[in-house]
Amino acid sequence: MKRQLTITAVLVVLTTASTASARLVQFRTPSGNIGCIGETARADNTVRCDIRTRNWVPPPKPGSCEFDWAQGLSLDRLGRSRYVCAGDTALHTGPKLAYGATRRIGGIVCVSRAT
Repeated sequence: MKRQLTITAVLVVLTTASTASARLVQFRTPSGNIGCIGETARADNTVRCDIRTRNWVPPPKPGSCEFDWAQGLSLDRLGRSRYVCAGDTALHTGPKLAYGATRRIGGIVCVSRAT
């Protein structure tokens, strides 16, 4: 039986944080298939997760994207997701987030799950 890993983002009540207390939060799943990064006090609070092995076919690369296209997704504090256009990767960043553990990035809570 093949195990598939998912990161579930749960929206929580937002609190205002000062930019002086902003910090970068990074983590990766135990399998290394997903790596995420976000900043705790951004006004546009988003979390970006890059996914090595994925099961989607993205739409065509837009002309406005000059870098790699759809290697991951970003999620904003309102629950809206977008494909990532970036020239770097979040895959190998931060410590491993054990299955069942959570990380809060601003108003977004990420939960590591093996399903």
